Amino acid sequence: MSQIIDGKAIAAKIRGKITEQVATLIEKGITPGLAVVLVGDDPASRVYVSMKEKACQEVGIFSDEYKLHADTSEQDLLALIGRLNNDSKIHGILVQLPLPPQINTDLILESISPAKDVDGFHPYNVGRLVVGKPTFQPCTPYGVMVMLKEAGISLEGKEVVVVGRSNIVGKPVAFMCLAQHATVTLCHSRTRDLADKVRSADIVIAAVGKPEMIKGDWIKEGAVVIDVGVNRVGEKKLVGDVEFAEASKRASAITPVPGGVGPMTITMLLYNTLESARRSAE
Repeated sequence: MSQIIDGKAIAAKIRGKITEQVATLIEKGITPGLAVVLVGDDPASRVYVSMKEKACQEVGIFSDEYKLHADTSEQDLLALIGRLNNDSKIHGILVQLPLPPQINTDLILESISPAKDVDGFHPYNVGRLVVGKPTFQPCTPYGVMVMLKEAGISLEGKEVVVVGRSNIVGKPVAFMCLAQHATVTLCHSRTRDLADKVRSADIVIAAVGKPEMIKGDWIKEGAVVIDVGVNRVGEKKLVGDVEFAEASKRASAITPVPGGVGPMTITMLLYNTLESARRSAE
């Protein structure tokens, strides 16, 4: 059986370090602050926001929540972000997605100051990531890279296949792997001969959002599997994008779902907020 890469344990270790560093910063008179903006009452978004607030409290980061009605206008949301951009107590601004249909998501994300864009979604920060000079790296792919490092897995010279081309995970994680000297193939749900592409991989990063789309017998013996997908099957069961039971028989290391990449996302959000607060003191 393969090594299980325990995202909960790695996240707990990183959060312990963040707690210490936040305390040191507070002693210098700077309390890292995160503003979380939630528009509407989407149940999943409410859960995510609650988790982020709880995580902030645990590490000592000041969290300010703004809950807005679902019919909030684009102009009112832009005005709020403008105020937060100019608020010295706030070092990170997070607008929970998805937004209601009357609001242009791209416009909102681009209105956040790049210096407070702790999600790493602003085009300025995306551009810096592409050229290899990141300011803030998107939290989920950043978490993937930290997990690989903590598990002692080097990317240098490896064949990495990323399945999924989203702006949130697939594209940024491909550039992060390139920066670590991997050879990267970026695939998606319409890639021809996807199984053959996956079989060539030393490291598979699955982020396509389809339950168990990647079959266990696609995994090369000894490959590493990072499963970013979280898909609900039935009422309670969660599965990843990879057929875990079969893949784990072939992989040298694999992340579970749940308990793999998931805990790392909020952890890296906390880290980015801490880094932003540090920079504000320079």
